[in-house]
Amino acid sequence: MTDELKSDYDVVVAGGGAAGLSGALMLARARRSVVVIDAGAPRNAPASGVHGLLARDGMPPAELVERGRAEVRGYGGQVVSGEIGAVTREEAGFRVALADGRTVRARRLLLATGLVDELPEVPGLRSRWGRDVLHCPYCHGWEVRDQAIGVLASGPLSVHQALLFRQWSDDVTLFCHTMPSPSGEEAEQLAARGIRVVDGEVASLEIVDDRLAGVRLNDGTVVKREALAVAPRMVARIGFAEGLGLRPVEHPSGAGEHLPSDATGRTDVPGVWVAGNVTDLTAQVGSAAAAGANAGAQINADLIAEETREAVAARTRGDAPFSAASESRVCEAVLGDRRHGL
Repeated sequence: MTDELKSDYDVVVAGGGAAGLSGALMLARARRSVVVIDAGAPRNAPASGVHGLLARDGMPPAELVERGRAEVRGYGGQVVSGEIGAVTREEAGFRVALADGRTVRARRLLLATGLVDELPEVPGLRSRWGRDVLHCPYCHGWEVRDQAIGVLASGPLSVHQALLFRQWSDDVTLFCHTMPSPSGEEAEQLAARGIRVVDGEVASLEIVDDRLAGVRLNDGTVVKREALAVAPRMVARIGFAEGLGLRPVEHPSGAGEHLPSDATGRTDVPGVWVAGNVTDLTAQVGSAAAAGANAGAQINADLIAEETREAVAARTRGDAPFSAASESRVCEAVLGDRRHGL
């Protein structure tokens, strides 16, 4: 399979993760011309495995993507490496411009470009991300069960995150960092669950033999920890679609910015659907894949409705290939005055 783009497709899918590939698979099986344009920077690349995905638990993320690409290609879909620079509306659909100068047209768009994790500026944090610095207990909790777990407060969901990780370990410490110390009901909940609260800003992580060994505070105190959870600010990766009027908005949870849609993934811009983390910030691989498949089916149904309207209009105008009007025109052209009885 080459990276050579055709000029036109029924659907262009932006993003080749679980959501984008699932949507493309559904569309390709529906005999739609579809191309997935993927920049090759998946959010879960640092993780050793995808967890909680039925029949694929623990599979390396890269292997899951390769299998998905092969399945899409097996039904005639394309998967092309590239980064989308801009999308604009045209009379018959959309024009998608890649950063390298290539362009392609599409009747519909499925945006599944995911999100960007904005981490606190703590030395050592980014390099451990996806290893022993974690965010989702359902993705990584089993792997750090019964370990000494720290939770770095970074936003409104940090206390909730600490309470969640308490399910996997009875040794959980909440580091307030730059956030105020919990009070009222939250403080009572943490105390009731035996979660220690440490005030003071975190200066860095302590790494020994390529493993997290502890959290160092500004005053020099080191609290031994084997894993650290942090709730990043999650921001939808959608800058290229601003020309369509699509801009991320603050998520109701306060966890970041997402692109709103209805239950089918349809956005406020006609012809544009979204799926996965770009709209659902907390979606795991399984739910992202399901959303992509659902969006793909909805896009196909939308195209069928359009094609049916066009066919009905053509029939009404007498343009249908076997209408009475077209038969009369053919007979006149072929038989002329000899068409008695026809």
